[in-house]
Amino acid sequence: MKRLFRMFLPLLALGGAMAAGLIVGRSDLPLPSWLLGAMASVTKARSAGAASEPAPAGPVIYYRDPDGLAAFSAVPAKTASGKDYLPVRASQDIQFDRPAQVAGQPPETSKQAAAGPKRIKFYRNPMGLPDTSPTPKKDSMGMDYLPVFDGEEEDGNTVKVSAGKLQKAGVRSEPVVLAPLGMPLRAPGTIQLDERRVSVVALRFEGFVEAVEDVTTGGVVRKGQPLMKIYGPALSSAAAEYLSVLNGRASGGAITTQALTGARRRLENLAVPDSAMSAIERTREVPAALTWPAPQDGVILERMAVNGMRAAPGEVLFRVADISSMWALIDLAERDLSMVAVGQKVTVSPRGMRGKSFSGKITLVYPQINKETRTGRVRVELANPGGALMPDMYVEAEIDTGSDKPVLSVADSAVIDSGARQIVLIDKGEGRFEPREVKLGQRGAGRVEIMEGVTTDDSVVVSANFLIDAESNLKAALQGLDSGEKQP
Repeated sequence: MKRLFRMFLPLLALGGAMAAGLIVGRSDLPLPSWLLGAMASVTKARSAGAASEPAPAGPVIYYRDPDGLAAFSAVPAKTASGKDYLPVRASQDIQFDRPAQVAGQPPETSKQAAAGPKRIKFYRNPMGLPDTSPTPKKDSMGMDYLPVFDGEEEDGNTVKVSAGKLQKAGVRSEPVVLAPLGMPLRAPGTIQLDERRVSVVALRFEGFVEAVEDVTTGGVVRKGQPLMKIYGPALSSAAAEYLSVLNGRASGGAITTQALTGARRRLENLAVPDSAMSAIERTREVPAALTWPAPQDGVILERMAVNGMRAAPGEVLFRVADISSMWALIDLAERDLSMVAVGQKVTVSPRGMRGKSFSGKITLVYPQINKETRTGRVRVELANPGGALMPDMYVEAEIDTGSDKPVLSVADSAVIDSGARQIVLIDKGEGRFEPREVKLGQRGAGRVEIMEGVTTDDSVVVSANFLIDAESNLKAALQGLDSGEKQP
């Protein structure tokens, strides 16, 4: 309250002095001493206030209407009533982006002020329209035109944005990075058996299954484990001939090595296992039925043999598969096939096993395209400890298609892609940005390779670059990029 009283006291005193002076002036009466003292105090206070304000400095940049109207002039002018326009010097011009002045300290001088005052060349439309003015003015929405100083338009490709707008828009820049570009390629696939680890049990002669051992579909067997007992006339005849040769040689008869080899070869041609021939040599007897063993370690995928059945030559009685190693067949889009090659690392994650993955490498890129789905296929070999991977299981594969060679890359959001060409905004500092056309390479991990147009010394805008694109000078800058191109 006291402060308000002190503020209005000089005004009240001045008003009273003026009224008293008017009365006394009209009545030709001498002014009293108290009135003369009040007028002197007001004059002194006004002089002190005027002395505390810094005097205008700098060159005259334009002239304004003396009555406070929104009228300006680049040269001295007069109003309709004959009043002179008031000069506005550089220190009096309003700059909303100027940093706040600390109380009790002189105004901070900028680098531009140290180098000398800049002259305003013209004023441009704040909305980016192709409209300029030699004097300050407002657009149809009441927004002030922005001043353009000497030197700011030397580079026609440069966009100037005030610091206040940059902060409000959230503009963010990142340097161009020279590093290996990770490019994971994701695609679906299925688990299949390794074709090289599947075998069948079939006879090379007509026979009969005397009995099947206690093995069933899905069961695990070991190599040499008995599967069934087989009887066949051709098998018994070949076994008797082999035994006869063995007995004749044992009794000292004229049995040649060639005869023994021929008899043994006949059994081998019937696929008689070595264990059965060893049993004949040891017991010197022809068994009524031979025990047929499992050809390898694995899982029984199919069991077609049943007790007492007649087995024709070539008929599949058992199908056994080794599942210690499996294949992942991955289907890739036709456009992605050029990114894969034999030897690349692959991580396979089964859809039915959350959080579990298997690692392998590409061993084959199939040389054909599925004409219905327009996809190609690659094969990945995977170790399968514990038999966790099963045939026809759905999986998601991630192929590391990147290279160890470092490349220039920027964030995906930094690229303005118009289809015909791609542009990034180079941050030159102090609110200046330059649109630059670039040539893109491979993409991956949220980044894109820049093959031409930038260097490691550049910094590009990665956030709110569409707002800079809307600035007034950007349109002219993009047109400048077309100045050297021939129109069709």
